[in-house]
Amino acid sequence: MNMIAARSSLDAMVAAITAALHAAPAEPSAAVAEALGAHAADPLLLLGRDCPCRAETYIRHLLHEDAEQGWAVAALIWRPGQMSPIHAHKAWCAVGVHRGVLTETFYTLHPHDEAPRPTATAQRRPGDTSHGPAQPDAIHRLANLGTETAISIHAYGLPYSRFCTDLNRVFC
Repeated sequence: MNMIAARSSLDAMVAAITAALHAAPAEPSAAVAEALGAHAADPLLLLGRDCPCRAETYIRHLLHEDAEQGWAVAALIWRPGQMSPIHAHKAWCAVGVHRGVLTETFYTLHPHDEAPRPTATAQRRPGDTSHGPAQPDAIHRLANLGTETAISIHAYGLPYSRFCTDLNRVFC
């Protein structure tokens, strides 16, 4: 019964994301974030899925991919102290927190600076979302500054096979 409920939870999230993509095809990040927010904190969402952490850095685990339509969903596992590089996305993105607390820091580039400067910070808890278009100046970093492992669910406007090469513009 629990495995069926877990599959149903993930299927429901994927169906909600698919509907959001059809409703807002030009720039879907906000609509996808809303869909993620309705499902991200569901305790059954990842039940039965093997999503181990990694000691060195956060790790992604593919949850769903629609390569034909060009998007995918992954669970990111963050041990305490792990963080992403400062980056902007080359594809739309939406994030929902499943477990733990993540800190999202936003940055801006000034014309004569070599590195982005922080401008704001937000704590993201289970069910909270964030999103952004494919925009070179929408710069941010996610970090697990807590004492427990955190899990976030990310949907991106790219097939999973391109996450490592075509997703992020990394600043540092």
